[in-house]
Amino acid sequence: MKKFAFIGGGSFGFTRTLVRDLLTFPAFADCEIALMDIDPERLDYIKQACEKIVRAGNYPAKVTATTDRVEALKGADGVLCTILAGDVEVWKHDILIPEKYGIDINIGDTRGPSGIFRALRTIPVMLDICADIEKYCPNAIFLNYTNPMAMLCRAMQEKYPNLHITGLCHSVQGTANMLAEWVGAPLDEVTYTCAGVNHQAFYLDLKWNGEDMYPLIDKALENPEIMNKEQVRNDLYKHLGYYVTESSGHNSEYVAWYRKRKDLIEKYCTDGTNWNPGHHRYILDHYLSRKDNWRDDIKSYLDKPDSEIDLNRGNEYAAYIFNAVFGDNTMFKFNGNVRNYNLIDNLPEGCCVEVPVVASRDSLEAIAVGKLPEQLAVLVNTTARCEELAVQAALEGDARKVFWACAFDPLTSAVLSLDEIQQMVNEMLEQNKDYLPWYKG
Repeated sequence: MKKFAFIGGGSFGFTRTLVRDLLTFPAFADCEIALMDIDPERLDYIKQACEKIVRAGNYPAKVTATTDRVEALKGADGVLCTILAGDVEVWKHDILIPEKYGIDINIGDTRGPSGIFRALRTIPVMLDICADIEKYCPNAIFLNYTNPMAMLCRAMQEKYPNLHITGLCHSVQGTANMLAEWVGAPLDEVTYTCAGVNHQAFYLDLKWNGEDMYPLIDKALENPEIMNKEQVRNDLYKHLGYYVTESSGHNSEYVAWYRKRKDLIEKYCTDGTNWNPGHHRYILDHYLSRKDNWRDDIKSYLDKPDSEIDLNRGNEYAAYIFNAVFGDNTMFKFNGNVRNYNLIDNLPEGCCVEVPVVASRDSLEAIAVGKLPEQLAVLVNTTARCEELAVQAALEGDARKVFWACAFDPLTSAVLSLDEIQQMVNEMLEQNKDYLPWYKG
């Protein structure tokens, strides 16, 4: 019987999906699902939901729940992490303080000043998790879903190089599915090589039954309805020649071209269905709107008859990876977050990159992709080097490197002077001092 530890298991949507997928594999039908969260109420809800999935599928699996991380991790074969370090009252300042200085943020969980400070708070927690994994389940496969993905994985993989750690993001397969729909291609006939950094990886080749799919995407974008679904990403593709993985809302923050002026936001970020990129602090307003009613959706799910529970396997990578490594050993190729050792030639050595990885019996092997096209390398290098500075800042307790990481962020530097950036960073450091023991003010 295999054991899967869910750290941050109170993430109701993610945990349900991942548990459902795991149980569809015969090798895991009798597994132990060990749920861990620091919020007892959320933990109770997700335990009920997982037990409902087990009943609906008539699986012999066992579901346990605990607020003790060590108890969940002991003897685990697989570990999944979906934590959030601090609730909305903590991370809202990652968005509100930059807003005071004129930086318009839509999501703010990945990079830029908001993502950097989320990383500074979260990296110590992730390293504590790794320390427990090293002690209680050192051979486990650790799959991280928590953002900021690249900075967290980079820190963990440096401090714990002997652990089996990678980070997963559904934007790779999600965007491939979106593009396939736009051109009318069945997804199982689409192949691609995708590489870069998390949320800023590009489809270096994209084929339908062996034929280049990009000319078909060009044709699809002549349709204004499709063009307006992803204004920022479609504009990036028009100018850079390759399609990027993550949504327009996210990518509008990662570059200097779309959010530095109100007229540009109105031109490029007003339409679209993905994360509503024109909405300043969209994700913050979304969380605040659900602060008092998040239980409603959960209770609605729990009130469903077991016969109405969807048991069909989804397209998240985690269950397929576990099955390849210690299930029935069916090899599985996915995009994972790993350190750049001879994988992408024109990105910094050792930075965290998102590249193809093959999962097979007791193994995760990253695949080298060579060089990025030069125009992509310029863009992604800036991202990777800012992330390197931020990780070094977290590991060394160096406030100066926090400033440098923010100073070279494309959107931040397009809006603010260096003195203004320093003032903003100082305010953010002071706001987060309870979470940064190395910061003395």
